[in-house]
Amino acid sequence: MSDKSPHDNHSPKKSGKAVKAKRSERKDEQRAATEMDRLMHPRRATR
Repeated sequence: MSDKSPHDNHSPKKSGKAVKAKRSERKDEQRAATEMDRLMHPRRATR
């Protein structure tokens, strides 16, 4: 007969970071990538 204890193994997982923190981190990474891209491949000035 299986154990009838409360569902300990079905407890909801807590994410490591809040959604806002993840979002701001993603934005920072994207901004850093675009800045690096701009530095590595500057656009020519249009006349």
